[in-house]
Amino acid sequence: MSVPKDLRFSEEHEWVKVEGNRVRIGITDFAQHELGDIVFVELPEAGTELKANEPFGSVESVKTVSELYAPVSGKVVEVNEELNDSPEFVNESPYEKAWMIVIEPANTSEIDQLLTPEQYEAMINEE
Repeated sequence: MSVPKDLRFSEEHEWVKVEGNRVRIGITDFAQHELGDIVFVELPEAGTELKANEPFGSVESVKTVSELYAPVSGKVVEVNEELNDSPEFVNESPYEKAWMIVIEPANTSEIDQLLTPEQYEAMINEE
């Protein structure tokens, strides 16, 4: 499983990439592998306010529907519309093509509370 060293991670298997005063969010390689073939992605609209640890959308695979949880609070400023037509990007490229949303965090200290790559690797190795 790929765990990029420049990201932070939630216990719900979302990744967070800090880009200046914004964060880009998606699901991890581990999560997409566990879900199987992704057939549909439901994401919020730009302008939506998210609260950390609350659902912001879902991914549907051939096996199940899984909720997506906001790793940090903030306002959605960008949504990856390509996933509407190409949900398979989540399986093919979870860290590049399949980013899901970009938000302006309300409280950047929430990012520091997320798992480091090393902590995330330890967590998934236990599962």
